[in-house]
Amino acid sequence: MAVTETKSTCCYCGVGCGVIIEAEAGKITGVRGDPDHPANFGRLCTKGSTLHLTAKPDARALFPELRRKRSEHRQRASWDEALDHVAERFASIIREHGPDAVAFYISGQLLTEDYYVFNKLAKGLIGTNNVDTNSRLCMSSAVAGYKTTLGADAPPACYEDIDHTRCLFIAGSNTAYAHPILYRRIEDARAKNPDLKIVVVDPRRTDTAEAADLHLPILPGTDVALFNGMLHLMLWEGLLDTRYIQAHTTGFDALKNTVREYTPKMVADICGIKEADLMTAAQWFGTGPTLSMYCQGLNQSTSGTDKNAALINLHLATGQIGKLGTGPLSLTGQPNAMGGREVGGMATLLSGHRDLANAQHRAEVARLWGIASVPERPGKTAVEMFNGLRDGSIKAVWIACTNPAQSMPDLNSVRDALGKAELVVLQEAYHDTETTEFADVLLPATTWGEKEGTVTNSERRITHVRPALAAPAEARADWQIAVDFAHRLGALLEQAADAETLFPYTQAEQVFNEHRETTRGRDLDITGLSYALLDAQGPQQWPFPAGASTGKPRLYSDGVFEQEDGKARFANTIYRATAEKTDARHPLHLNSGRLRDQWHGMSRTGTVAQLFNHVEEPAILMHANDMQRRSIQHGDLVKVSNKRGTLILPAHSSADMAPAQTFIPMHWGSQYMSGLGVNALMPSAFDRISKQPELKHAAVKVEKIDLPWRMTVMRTSGANLALLQQLRSLLAKFDFASCGLFGRGEGTVILRAAHHATPDPAIIAELDLLLGMGDEVPMLNYRDAKRGISKRILVEADQVIGVRLVGEILATAWLKEVMANGQFTDELRRWALAPLSSPPSGQRSRGKIICNCLDVAETDILDIIKLGGNLAALQAKLKCGTECGSCVPELRQLVKLHGKHEA
Repeated sequence: MAVTETKSTCCYCGVGCGVIIEAEAGKITGVRGDPDHPANFGRLCTKGSTLHLTAKPDARALFPELRRKRSEHRQRASWDEALDHVAERFASIIREHGPDAVAFYISGQLLTEDYYVFNKLAKGLIGTNNVDTNSRLCMSSAVAGYKTTLGADAPPACYEDIDHTRCLFIAGSNTAYAHPILYRRIEDARAKNPDLKIVVVDPRRTDTAEAADLHLPILPGTDVALFNGMLHLMLWEGLLDTRYIQAHTTGFDALKNTVREYTPKMVADICGIKEADLMTAAQWFGTGPTLSMYCQGLNQSTSGTDKNAALINLHLATGQIGKLGTGPLSLTGQPNAMGGREVGGMATLLSGHRDLANAQHRAEVARLWGIASVPERPGKTAVEMFNGLRDGSIKAVWIACTNPAQSMPDLNSVRDALGKAELVVLQEAYHDTETTEFADVLLPATTWGEKEGTVTNSERRITHVRPALAAPAEARADWQIAVDFAHRLGALLEQAADAETLFPYTQAEQVFNEHRETTRGRDLDITGLSYALLDAQGPQQWPFPAGASTGKPRLYSDGVFEQEDGKARFANTIYRATAEKTDARHPLHLNSGRLRDQWHGMSRTGTVAQLFNHVEEPAILMHANDMQRRSIQHGDLVKVSNKRGTLILPAHSSADMAPAQTFIPMHWGSQYMSGLGVNALMPSAFDRISKQPELKHAAVKVEKIDLPWRMTVMRTSGANLALLQQLRSLLAKFDFASCGLFGRGEGTVILRAAHHATPDPAIIAELDLLLGMGDEVPMLNYRDAKRGISKRILVEADQVIGVRLVGEILATAWLKEVMANGQFTDELRRWALAPLSSPPSGQRSRGKIICNCLDVAETDILDIIKLGGNLAALQAKLKCGTECGSCVPELRQLVKLHGKHEA
């Protein structure tokens, strides 16, 4: 059968990279970057370049499932059974308790068409504004910041501005990890323009910060003080554009009075930085042209709106907006959080960038939809929604394409809320997320490579996404599921005619065309776009009104903004500390964020073995002095706790961390460790305007914990994902446990565990049964009951396919290499049958994989560096950093730390 090629986009971050999907015989077989797509010009990061490896049915939800009682397990059901049951339950709840007793929690990973239908279903048919999204957790402060100052949720700059700026100001973003392809563009710009200055504001010395000309390692949550302090200095140094301020803005006098108090010494003390560095940052920013890029470090805060607005204030005060190489550009965390904002898919918004609180906007949407009115009462935002489930004011929740049991703050409360809900509907492409266990109804949805619709990236660029395959088994497109449900619910609520009128769609393009009409005359007008135009001319930026030949790369070039008077408004921002303060009981700051090779809760990336090779298990990063003070060695297990929860995980010493600060990646949840993950420790306190929770900061205590019993298990099988799912049922039986994959291709399953005492032998027997390494199976088996040591090694056709170590695990790293290579040797036989714990002399681990594309390990890289090699030598000899380039920042750092030459 011939190989087909289909243009689409990557489904991870908001850069919006174009991809070309290769498919053959009903399977996705490859993926490469689309050289014609203006977001990436053919480049892909480690995650995007392995997308085809995630296109397998093993972890997918493929059939509807239903349980009618909580005491039952879900059973496979037909679509009619499942949707009729949900419609009946929703109708019953709405009749008895009103429309606000139901809610929808959706996702920035949905396509714009999916978002539009869900929003219309809630606000147009049911009559509730209880529809919110996981974008509330990542981008709502950016939205509020834009609207407060510029009048509309419209990022004014674009990626091209990276090529023309002279000062790139990155705040609260580890761009090298979170948006790698955009960072490649930054590297290119720097190579072409040696005068380009890069300033990075981040409490951690990340790969992005390490490469900066100036790193401002501010204390957590002090961004507003920093930006106000910079504006104070710009005032004194004459770096403001007073003509621009007078002609195009309002509110500057009030802000000027406020920032007079933010003297360099005061700001340096609050932020924990040097006055000289503050002055340098202000000078570089004010001289410009300056482009700022920012992400969750600003957004996920109880002062998120003010942080965004305070940064935008700097652009307005210096007139650096709407011009080449300038402007505030928020980096979107999800592939279509922008599209969701455009259709009003949040509790406080309406279609076409309209505001729910605006009576005229509600009337416009009602007229467009052909209904009497849109409900006026504000809907529940994310944290409020789950609080409503807990207190019983919301009875039923429909969750689509997101995993709140892993991603929300204060997870113990969220899980309690899901347990108390009368009905939980989960519309999901994967059957093994943390939220699945709470689902009364599981509806299988299509995902990347199977969907048609549109997405909008961080620079307002819309791409038409096309399916490379038909939907697998009984999975359906998200918008189709919502339309089918709407018809059934409408009939039960005696609104059948309304439902038919509101939801006539049989194709995604019909939904897009209706959404397009809601933008007519609005700031995001896309009435000049169509699927046909996007296919013929490629992705386009909005606005793109009827009659236009191209979209606008940057906004506000004429100095006219979306406020009523046409002028931008300075926000009078005042510094407020984080919601939670450190104290004697909880003396350490806890931060969280992304890894390079994982994404969100790992439901997709967690199916690809090689994406674990760079960082293979959950850990807390700490400053060496904080570890020494607590008698913690690198790799020791520690207990991290506060009033909301506890985690046990390894501690790693990291030069990235400042004293009294710690970091745990956001990705690891209860599918991969014996705790709920870092979000169990994060507070649910949220910004008063954006309602975005403070997921970037908590106060914690870290203590060394003694868990003497240890175990490591590694197993290669033909059904690794099925085995991984089975092993997850054992994680909670140990004080500490983590599981995952490693290697290449299908890879190998790994389970690590530690406990305060020898576990019940029945648990180990159950584990052996799952592994296919029970007592009845022929294998190398060494047991020392007195010392509590057991070694089992399973060999098949001279290939090592299973290892179980109990009691002593010193040889784990060596055995990982053995498993990866697979070859059974006499040396391994002698070790396995002898009372030895350590690996044979002369053996060493390759260390973590730095270059995932070409499987180049840290030890191989250090060998070249110690011989005098620089980055060019590494790329020439090992080829690392020559494919996707995601490892280049880390390669530079290794050369800087260990080499004789500059990178």
